[in-house]
Amino acid sequence: MSTQNLLVELFVEELPPKALKKLGDAFASELAAQLRSGGLADADSVVTPYATPRRLGAHITNVWRKAADKTVQQKLMPVSVGLDATGQATPALLKKLQALGADLTDPVQTVAALRRAPDGKAEALFYDSLVSGAALDTGLQKALEEAIARLPIPKVMTYQLETDCELPGWSSVQFVRPAHGLVALHGSTVVPVDVLGLKAGKHTQGHRFEALVSPVLIMDADSYADTLREDGAVIASFAERRAEIARQLAAAAITAGGPAAVLRPIEDEALLDEVTGLVERPNVLVCAFEPAFLDVPQECLILTMKANQKYFPLLDAADKLSNQFLVVSNISPADASAVIGGNERVVRPRLADAKFFFDQDRKKTLESRVAGLDKVVYHNKLGTQGERMQRVRELAGAISEQLADPALSAAVDTAARLAKTDLLTDMVGEFPELQGIMGGYYARHDGLGEAIALAIEDHYKPRFAGDALPRNAVGVVVALADKLETLVGMFGIGNLPTGDKDPFALRRHALGVMRMLIEQDLPLALDALIASALPVFGDRIVDAGAALSEFIFERLAGTLREQAYSAAEVDAVLVLRPQRLGDVPKRLAAVRAFAALPEAPALAAANKRIGNILKKAPDVDAHVSAVLLREPAEIALYAAMQSLAPQAQAQFEAGDYTASLKTLAALRLPVDDFFDTVMVNAEEMDLRLNRQGLLKSLHLAMNRVADLSKLVA
Repeated sequence: MSTQNLLVELFVEELPPKALKKLGDAFASELAAQLRSGGLADADSVVTPYATPRRLGAHITNVWRKAADKTVQQKLMPVSVGLDATGQATPALLKKLQALGADLTDPVQTVAALRRAPDGKAEALFYDSLVSGAALDTGLQKALEEAIARLPIPKVMTYQLETDCELPGWSSVQFVRPAHGLVALHGSTVVPVDVLGLKAGKHTQGHRFEALVSPVLIMDADSYADTLREDGAVIASFAERRAEIARQLAAAAITAGGPAAVLRPIEDEALLDEVTGLVERPNVLVCAFEPAFLDVPQECLILTMKANQKYFPLLDAADKLSNQFLVVSNISPADASAVIGGNERVVRPRLADAKFFFDQDRKKTLESRVAGLDKVVYHNKLGTQGERMQRVRELAGAISEQLADPALSAAVDTAARLAKTDLLTDMVGEFPELQGIMGGYYARHDGLGEAIALAIEDHYKPRFAGDALPRNAVGVVVALADKLETLVGMFGIGNLPTGDKDPFALRRHALGVMRMLIEQDLPLALDALIASALPVFGDRIVDAGAALSEFIFERLAGTLREQAYSAAEVDAVLVLRPQRLGDVPKRLAAVRAFAALPEAPALAAANKRIGNILKKAPDVDAHVSAVLLREPAEIALYAAMQSLAPQAQAQFEAGDYTASLKTLAALRLPVDDFFDTVMVNAEEMDLRLNRQGLLKSLHLAMNRVADLSKLVA
């Protein structure tokens, strides 16, 4: 039996734009998966999802009209239970066969056809039957119902359908939006399925305003996309529509800039996805607003245009906002001036609001807002934002002291005291995403200087993976204090991340702490930093410093593995819990260089062996008495260590971890000779302890940079 391509479309009311791509992909992939599991689609069938604001669809190649028949083998029961002493079927066996639908017209013949096969220690009876493959209408019905049931719907709507019974009535249906049409075509043949109160047909609807015909007739599965484009004025593919919008945005930006200026639309993948979910046939238009609004911080203007209007602001070559922006319209009139004018009128009040907020906020200094933080609750167990500010301030001061930079302390204290005050401004009240950013603008207006302004602006950084770090030392200290206060406080009251839930973004805060300590190579010990944060909370929290330290190292291990370090390399370094995280990349580089040496495998194996020996002698001292060295191999090892260990120690203390490990690699031969010829656990106790002390000294010297035993496969 030959295959044909299948097309399924649900025509619905406007779908949520932010969820459209996920809904379209999920609908198509689940539909195909269900058809494959039912034997109606090939494993190599190509699935093409379709998703517009008013439809979800899927085109699937190589779909069978009927699934192939298949043999089902079913175990019945042990032979001793199914057959009596004479080999005749027992009542239990006949009852089982009847339940399975076996033909019992001639029971003797049916039983004789049963297959015997070993089953553990006994022999069992098996019934082989041929199951007819499902027809496409049956299989697609089930697949559609499953695909709809498993859609990742953000919020389900309940609506009513008028029934076909004689008495008027209503039946409730639940879906993401009310559905009004269903197309199901196998080649050019309608598959008789029904879902959501709809029966499948060959007609759908095109663009709400610009379709050439209504309804749009789909002749066959393969002509769906082209027919919708030509007759319905709709680009059905989400990916194709998205690419068309991106192309038009780039072309319109060139037109807007003209020969005198180079403009580009702001890059925002989420906005591009959302706009793709709002239009069925995009038409990008260039609009403008009054240049006077450019006196407002561009972050405010950009955010209000993107968040409220779904516009694409245009930036110049220096990333400065221009007074032009792009609109993705869903209609293409011959004269677009009315559409352009309408959008320009709509955006003007938004920009005017932003200007009003900015002007009003600057009438009060950040300093005058500090007292207001005491009226804002931060957390019912951790007090107000004012109390939190004091904790961050104390912790930032402690970090400044640890950095031994007196010139830093005054600026850090000012920035920490004022960093949260912009939460009380009208602008941040309207646009919470601008917290910190507006504080920087207002600090400059208050004459606080660029260093403090940058620190206030940057103290939330890094806000996400890949975000930039604070741009100056003041910002780094305040950001570090802010994140540590959150981590220590939340761990101290038991608010820990669970599974994929992390309402206080503690994983992100931990990543920020790690990045600042590593990338800025700060001379700060992690556990000491955590310990310095505990006193600022008084008796509000319990000491969860150990758990927090472990949490940070777990996050660090995962991050390093994502950076192409092997699990063995990461484990070798982090098992020592190095307190200065800025050393971690250098230690990893040293381990990688050491692992490439020919001596590495033998030394790593020996190191593991030494560790196992010392586990049985945990109290042994790293002390060696030269007079108790008797065997030539132990004398030679001791001499080599006396020569090489001080050099390796000096290199370690200088931070040259690669050189330190390479120096110790010269111990391979004396270590091999020692284990070949020397009995560590000698009968004489003084010899045994001395040899264990020699190994303890060797173990300490070899594992300062990393635990080399972790490199053993």
